Amino acid sequence: MPDPGSPPGSDPGAGGPVRTCVGCRRRAAVSELLRVVGVAGELVPDHRRRLPGRGAWLHPDRRCLDEAERRRAFGRALRQPGLLDTSRVRALVDPVPGPGAGDAGRGPSRSTAAEPRTTESRSTSREHPVNQP
Repeated sequence: MPDPGSPPGSDPGAGGPVRTCVGCRRRAAVSELLRVVGVAGELVPDHRRRLPGRGAWLHPDRRCLDEAERRRAFGRALRQPGLLDTSRVRALVDPVPGPGAGDAGRGPSRSTAAEPRTTESRSTSREHPVNQP
């Protein structure tokens, strides 16, 4: 239970102000969240937390961004009508789209994880081609 004398939005156990992620709706310290603002119909990351206007807070995680878009949470949180272009925030959350982008930032790619693990060295397997006469 927060101290009644502490400022609103702060939790002594979190070490600073606490905000709610618009994607997963979980509370977290501002140091763990990304602030975003709406500028001319576009969602803009506010790394320094200094841009003017209403801000929304989001975990820098693709799942939270996807959930916030699905629920149309940015428009409500920022009090802006219509859909906002999230491409700049998505580029920050999913920095390298491409093969295996669905698992970006979650450990080895599928091709690496699916490789068989053997005890012999790789050079041995390359020295002996599979089709020998």
